[in-house]
Amino acid sequence: MYELPVGLPSELVPLSWLIGVWEGSGILDYTVDGETVTREFGQRISFSHDGLPHLNYSSYTWLEPETPATDASAPDSDGATGEPVEAATPIPLVTETGYWRLSRPQQAGDAGPGLLPGVGPAPFQTAEAVETLRNTDGGFDIEVSLVHPGGTLELYLGQVKGPRIDLATDAIVQTSGAKPYAAATRLYGLVDSHLLWAWDIAALGQDLRTHASGRLSRASS
Repeated sequence: MYELPVGLPSELVPLSWLIGVWEGSGILDYTVDGETVTREFGQRISFSHDGLPHLNYSSYTWLEPETPATDASAPDSDGATGEPVEAATPIPLVTETGYWRLSRPQQAGDAGPGLLPGVGPAPFQTAEAVETLRNTDGGFDIEVSLVHPGGTLELYLGQVKGPRIDLATDAIVQTSGAKPYAAATRLYGLVDSHLLWAWDIAALGQDLRTHASGRLSRASS
């Protein structure tokens, strides 16, 4: 049974089922100009908190090695032993990092901008106060900001409703050298103690379409 971490801010309770380290695999399946790229990848995701009203997020992915061609030096059908075949190693793919939080106006008690401390008590410190943020759909509006090292920053808006999260990009900022990336949606769900997710993107001149999905399990502590 999952237990809430000690010191968890009340605002993070709706997102608390994400907290921890998740590991697993997924499938990349994206078509550009009629050419489809399909690969299996591994992934490790971390959600943590530091006492502030947001979750810290990081993701690291790697391509699983494709099945190598038969090596002539490998043992033959008669069991003759040749030179050992070196196992293929995973290929680092991409990383991303960012912050997840409930969407609400910043108040005097919140820190910022910059390093300015909040004035007065921090807001939404009780479950009753957080309940006032619940939306008309019965969930909580959330904001997710993600940074990619290739020069792309994403701002997602969406909602968490029980063990399901739906997100869509509200803004994307890119450097002049970044690859074209116009929009995205993401879906996360907790199903049978597994974190399932799907990510659709509009990139490289394509419209919004299926991109990748994964299934992760909680890593052993």
